[in-house]
Amino acid sequence: MFFGHPRGLATLFFTEMWERFSYYGMRGLLILYLTDTVRGGFGLDTPTAAAIYGLYVFGVYALALPGGWIADRLVGQRAAVLYGGIIIALGHFSMAVPSVDGATFYLGLCLIVVGTGLLKPNVSAIVGDLYPEGGARRDAGFSIFYMGINIGAVLGPTICSFLGEGYNWHLGFAAAGVGMTAGVIQYVAGKSHLLGCGELPEAARPQEIHAASVRQFLTGMGMVVALSIAIFLLNAGGLITLTLVSFAQVTGVLITAVSIAYFAGVIGFVCRDLTERKRVFTIFLLFVGAAMFWSGFEQAGSSLNLFARDFTDRMIFGWEVPASMLQNINPTFIILLAPVIGSLWVRLGSRNPSIPIKFGLGLVLLGVGFLVLAWGAQFVADGQVSPMWLVVTYFFHTVGELCLSPVGLSSTTKLSPQRLQGQMMGIWFMGAALGNLIAGLAASYIDTLPVAELFSTVAMIVIATGALFFMFAIPIRKLTAGVS
Repeated sequence: MFFGHPRGLATLFFTEMWERFSYYGMRGLLILYLTDTVRGGFGLDTPTAAAIYGLYVFGVYALALPGGWIADRLVGQRAAVLYGGIIIALGHFSMAVPSVDGATFYLGLCLIVVGTGLLKPNVSAIVGDLYPEGGARRDAGFSIFYMGINIGAVLGPTICSFLGEGYNWHLGFAAAGVGMTAGVIQYVAGKSHLLGCGELPEAARPQEIHAASVRQFLTGMGMVVALSIAIFLLNAGGLITLTLVSFAQVTGVLITAVSIAYFAGVIGFVCRDLTERKRVFTIFLLFVGAAMFWSGFEQAGSSLNLFARDFTDRMIFGWEVPASMLQNINPTFIILLAPVIGSLWVRLGSRNPSIPIKFGLGLVLLGVGFLVLAWGAQFVADGQVSPMWLVVTYFFHTVGELCLSPVGLSSTTKLSPQRLQGQMMGIWFMGAALGNLIAGLAASYIDTLPVAELFSTVAMIVIATGALFFMFAIPIRKLTAGVS
C-alpha cells in the first residue's frame, strides 16, 4: 500500500512527478529563452514568442486525444506511457544541443509534444483503473497523484531555471531530459505493481480489428502530413499569408469546432443508451469549464512569467531570483494544500459539493487571483512591485485548481464509457490544450494593453463562467445520477 492506497499509485505518482519536472522546468524557460536578446536566446518579439509558446503548450495537451486513441486501439495504456516517456526524454536532450538555425530546438519541441500526448492521458487513466470501486477514495487517490505532479512542478523550475537562467539555457533543457529519464527508469522498475491495469481492451485485440486500427492510424498520419505539406507550399508560394500569430489564432478556432463535432459524433452515434449520452454530455460541459480555467491558469508560463521578469522586484539579499523560479509558488501551495483538500472531500461524505459546484468554485477563485494581480499592476508605473502580489494570486489560483482539476480528472474517468476511457481522457486534455493556446496568445497583449486591464478582463470572463456552473448545478447533477 501507498498511504493507504494501491502500491501502483506510487509507481504512477513518481512517473508523473518526473514527467512534470521535465515539462514545467522547460516550460518556465521557454518564453524567456525565445525573447532573450542578451544571453544567446532567439531574440523574438513578444507576439511571435507568445504564439510559439501557445502552439507548443497547446500541442502538448492536444495530442492527448490521439494518444488516448492509440492506447485504446493499438498498444494499451501501460505501453503508451512507456513510449511517451522515452520520446519526451529524447525531445529534451535534442533541445539541449545548440544549433545555428534552431533545428534541434524545434525538433525537441515536436518530440515533447508527441511524447506527452502518449503519456499524459494514459497515466491518469491507469490511476482510475486502480480504483474499480470508485467513490471518494478514488478522488483522494487522484489528489495524492496530483501532489506528485506538483512536487515535480516545484523541482523542475527550481533546478532548470537555476541552470538555464543562471548559466546556460541549454543546461536547463538538459536537466529536464535527465528528469524524464529518471521517470522512465522508475516506471519500468515498478511495472509489476500495475498488472491488470492499463491493458489493451479485449475489443481491440482480435487480429482483424487490430489491423483496421493500424490502417486508421496510418491514414490519419498521412492526412496530417499531407495537410502540413499543403499549408507549407501555399504559404511559400504566396497564395496564403500565414504568420505564427495568425496560425495560432486559426488553430484555436479550428480545434474548438473539431471538439464540438467530436462530442456531437460520440453522443449521436457512439453512445449506446441515454445514460451514456447524458454522461458524455456532462464531460462536454466539464471540457468547456476546463478550457476556460486553463486559459487563465496557464498564463503562469506566459503573461505571469513576463510580469515576473519585467515588473517584479526579485532581489533577495542581493541575489536576483530567476523569473521562472517564481512559478514554484503554485505547486508549493498545492503540495501543502492537496492532502487537506483531498481529505476534506472524504470527510464531507454525503455533503460533498457536486461536480459543477467544485468547477464553479475553481473558476471564481481563479478570477479572484487575477483581480488581485490587476490591483497590484496598477502600481507598476511607480516601479517594480513586490512579489507578494504574485504570491497571493497564485494562492487563489492554487485553491481554485484543487477544486477543479483533480475532480475533473476523476469525474472524467467515472463518467466515461469503459471502451472510450482513453479517448475521453484525451478530450479532457484537449480542453486544457485549448486553454493553453489561449493563455499563450494572451501574453502577446502584455506589450500593448495596460497590464491591469489585461488581468481584470481575464478575471471577469472566468468569474462569469464560474457563475454559470453555479446557476446550472442542479441540472448538471441530474445528468450524473448514479455516478459515485
